[in-house]
Amino acid sequence: MNITGAIDFRPKLVSCLRGYTAARFKDDLVAGIVVGIVALPLAIAFGIASGVSPAIGLITAIIGGFMVSAFGGNTVQIGGPTGAFIVIVYTIIQEFGLEGLAIATLMAGLLLIMLGVFRLGTVIKFIPYPIVVGFTSGIALTIFSTQINDFFGLGLRDVPGDFLSKWGLYFRSFGSVDWASLAVGVFSLAVIILMPKISKKLPGSLCAIVLATFGVWLLGSLIPEFSVETIGDRFGAMATDIPTPQGFELSMATINRLLPSAFTIAVLCAIESLLSATVADGVTGSRTDSNTELIGQGLANVVVPFFGGIPVTGAIARTMTNITNGGRTPVAGIIHALVLFLIFLFLMPLINMVPMSCLAAVLIIVSYNMSGWRTVRSMLKLPKSDVWVLVVTFLLTVVFDLTIAIEMGLLLAVILFLRRVMENTQIRVYSEQLDAAEGTDLTQHEVLNVAPGVSVYEIDGPFFFGVATKFDEMMRMTPGHVKPMVRIIRMRRVPFIDATGAHNLETLITSSHAEGIEVVLSGVVPKVHETLMRCGIEKMVGPDNVCDHISKAVERANSIAKSQNQ
Repeated sequence: MNITGAIDFRPKLVSCLRGYTAARFKDDLVAGIVVGIVALPLAIAFGIASGVSPAIGLITAIIGGFMVSAFGGNTVQIGGPTGAFIVIVYTIIQEFGLEGLAIATLMAGLLLIMLGVFRLGTVIKFIPYPIVVGFTSGIALTIFSTQINDFFGLGLRDVPGDFLSKWGLYFRSFGSVDWASLAVGVFSLAVIILMPKISKKLPGSLCAIVLATFGVWLLGSLIPEFSVETIGDRFGAMATDIPTPQGFELSMATINRLLPSAFTIAVLCAIESLLSATVADGVTGSRTDSNTELIGQGLANVVVPFFGGIPVTGAIARTMTNITNGGRTPVAGIIHALVLFLIFLFLMPLINMVPMSCLAAVLIIVSYNMSGWRTVRSMLKLPKSDVWVLVVTFLLTVVFDLTIAIEMGLLLAVILFLRRVMENTQIRVYSEQLDAAEGTDLTQHEVLNVAPGVSVYEIDGPFFFGVATKFDEMMRMTPGHVKPMVRIIRMRRVPFIDATGAHNLETLITSSHAEGIEVVLSGVVPKVHETLMRCGIEKMVGPDNVCDHISKAVERANSIAKSQNQ
């Protein structure tokens, strides 16, 4: 990873337009129209579930989807609002209002741009899989919980945000179920589940919305007493004009309060978008430019708040729909945004008639698909440490909130990484004889005789702060408890050394010299050698005591031991 040099920003749209053909446009046009139709109910449902209007969900899909395709680093990525953000967006709105959400989204966009500019796109991919699964499963259960009120038609207002209180209120309110709303919800679920068995080309969620909306309208016309809450009942008639850009007040106090939420949005967006891009690459055989993708996602999240939008990220389901319908360039994603824009302009009066329980059914299916329960079941067979990480991340996401879960999840990721590196970093001690070819593919072995009073310590792995203390303790435990005259530190397999490792090495050299023990360094790789020179360690041991091969280091150490014995 290199965080220096020119900014890595090369939108895939630019390269894909070179040599673009009419046949390719036809495929992209078909895919874009299909994805736009599939994205419609999801954008509406995610907007409502997040605590904003369905119009805002559509505006986010239009503007965000266009920008992700135009400026992103993946050829087929479809951007827009996703289920993963429902929980965090709803929580921010409850605590800080719509303006707070706009500021947090803007800050998250800037953070994403910084991640891409400093070439940190590949780092996000190294977040352990159990943590990602824990996040996703926890978010799925939380989304499911938020839809119980509308699905059963309980008519509750001011539902508590936390999981336990929410379900406590639900259980106390199940006596007031609206059977008409429940019937519409069950019917919608059945349509979504059965539609793939009838036709895989027709999106089940869209079919459910069309049939449920028509059925409710027809029954309401025939039976005046029949009534089911619709989008229009809850939100009123919605405007069909794109909102004019509007600003918001920024202050350090506001930034400080919203920074944790912005960080959560940025990390979640980076994880989901790059995960979606990785899945798409596996299907299409293309290669995502991770840094460009993060910058593109960041630009989208910088722009949408000025139009009242919610956070944008890559959507796996819509991206896969794009691929399966022939989309292979970002043009398909741009067409998908244009389709949504036309729907926004001309079909919003019809959207006002969609039953709320039908949208709840759409989101219940989304949460089921997100849950990945089969993956969770298979991961329970993994080592206990991975299982505990999954369970802890899941519980933090459900019981507390996503901000805490993200922060603790990243902390767990760091701890797991350090633990595994420490487990894989070995420190070996040699005396009397040493095979220079040990651990290599060489068939000819070179046995070196180590003089009495010389101890050889080999570090196999990164020499960072997690290993430095372990190495320091072992260095002081000499074979036979006899103080050596020379210590050889073999570093042929040390790929890097951090400040703590360099400091511990410097301290060890100083204390060794104070005890009359010479230190010889062997097999130092160029990168580590450069660090040691900058830290003054090479000067401490002397240039003659820094050898490029163990045979030279043993020869030098034997010579020092012999001279001290005379």
